[in-house]
Amino acid sequence: MSQNVAKITRRRLLGTGAAVSASVIAGCIGGGGGSGNNDRFHFTQEQSREEQFDPVVSNDAYSFQVVQLVFDGLYEYGENLELQPKLATGPPTVEREGTRFIFELEQGATFHNGDEVTAEDVEHSFVAPVEEETENASEYDMIETTEVIDDSQLQVDLGEQPYGPFELATMGVTVVSKSVRTEDRDAYNTNPVGSGPFTFAELQENEYVDLKRNDDYWDDLEPNVPSVRFVAHDDNAGRVSDIRAGNTDAIAGIPNDDWSVLKNEQGVTLHSAESPTFMYMAFNCNEGPTTNPQVRKAIAHSFSMSDFIESNAGNVTSPMYSPIPPVVNEVWGFPEDEYKGMLPSYDPDQAQSLLDQHAPQGFAPTIITPEGIRAQLAERIATRLDEIGYGANVEVLDFATLVEKYTTGKASDYHMYLLGWTGGPDPDYYLYPLFHESQAGTNQGHYYGGSDGFHQAIAEGRNSAGQEKRYDIYEPVIREIVQQLPVLPAFTQDNTMASRDYVSGLQAHPEVTRNPTLVAEYTNVSLE
Repeated sequence: MSQNVAKITRRRLLGTGAAVSASVIAGCIGGGGGSGNNDRFHFTQEQSREEQFDPVVSNDAYSFQVVQLVFDGLYEYGENLELQPKLATGPPTVEREGTRFIFELEQGATFHNGDEVTAEDVEHSFVAPVEEETENASEYDMIETTEVIDDSQLQVDLGEQPYGPFELATMGVTVVSKSVRTEDRDAYNTNPVGSGPFTFAELQENEYVDLKRNDDYWDDLEPNVPSVRFVAHDDNAGRVSDIRAGNTDAIAGIPNDDWSVLKNEQGVTLHSAESPTFMYMAFNCNEGPTTNPQVRKAIAHSFSMSDFIESNAGNVTSPMYSPIPPVVNEVWGFPEDEYKGMLPSYDPDQAQSLLDQHAPQGFAPTIITPEGIRAQLAERIATRLDEIGYGANVEVLDFATLVEKYTTGKASDYHMYLLGWTGGPDPDYYLYPLFHESQAGTNQGHYYGGSDGFHQAIAEGRNSAGQEKRYDIYEPVIREIVQQLPVLPAFTQDNTMASRDYVSGLQAHPEVTRNPTLVAEYTNVSLE
């Protein structure tokens, strides 16, 4: 199966200012809000769900926030994006030069209906997205064959080449019940049976989802919270009003301008964690003046990214200096300080000098952007360029129109665009879809040709095993991106939440789909 398929998904391409985009479905806040009700934790999500709760099918971060409480993974992300065994007893046995993995399962793990979790269930969870051609297929299509050795052991073969991200991300498959799911897939999507700490109780579409504690949970962890209600409130002001009024126990997605308001609000606690998101401005390297790296460098010199972040998003974002988010860089240790020193600093005189030398007379680049914080950044760039005699045309587009335009590569459509991406703890999630030549016109619109070996190195890193070896492959690629600026790193967004002060143990997780984590080795949320 192909290892080179990457596509736009709602958990990856960021179309809105939130940590992950999702289609907006009209919804309302459900009843039974906060007020310290010890029997139910009321959580208000920042965007509406697609109401898909089968992990094989679900590709919506906000549905997956529900899924992660109902299901267990073979491995799951810890508090720092490290994969830890859950249904697996420990790390897999790795054979055949990193292309064969043998997993052993915990004894006694059961689904909510009492059935034992077996290797056949794990196998189905790995292969069903590809066999059924769901939106999650590209996350598993590097698997060539699987073999159920016995009820507690599964062998997974990747074919002739390794797949680098497998051990850092793909192994974290969410495990479904094969027998229940295949009996009625439609029913499973809205009334799923998992093996997690909570069971599905009730779904009122576009209103709320209720879960209840699994009192027969196979793991030693026992949730303190008896039940959970998920509601969605897409309106920022509405969510902030709800938490201030005590109409909910916790909300996700704190707007930058409301951070200080809630920080000073009596009875409210704020939570934040850097996420694996990459917000960036890309240059058209296919047509027009921005194909010249000196023009790209000039535009980067024309404004201060750090000043913009401090004034517009300092409470809910962190600066970035490469295409690898800081939280991912903590796992890999790329020389981020060096990259920071290589990026053009704010120097309007240098910007004007470079544009005078390398840009056509009257150059006024077109910047296309979605609304929100990225539109604000585009306007800041246009203002600073205007101050040195060039200016820019900013087009704020709906997401569908923006996607249609930014993949054309035409200078008549844009010179720069602003977008964002989210992935996992592996550089491949950022370098392959956003910079490999096979993804031009699909996940990227900069069409950067690169130096000799640039694209080959990205593919080699994907098809190599071992973090040290892959580090040596990726580091020159990242360095070239920082030097040549096909894209200018902007910032990484934080996953933010606010809770009432009677909520104990809540903390933000770097991976948005793990929020709220109600029970784990490191926390157990309670309402006191």
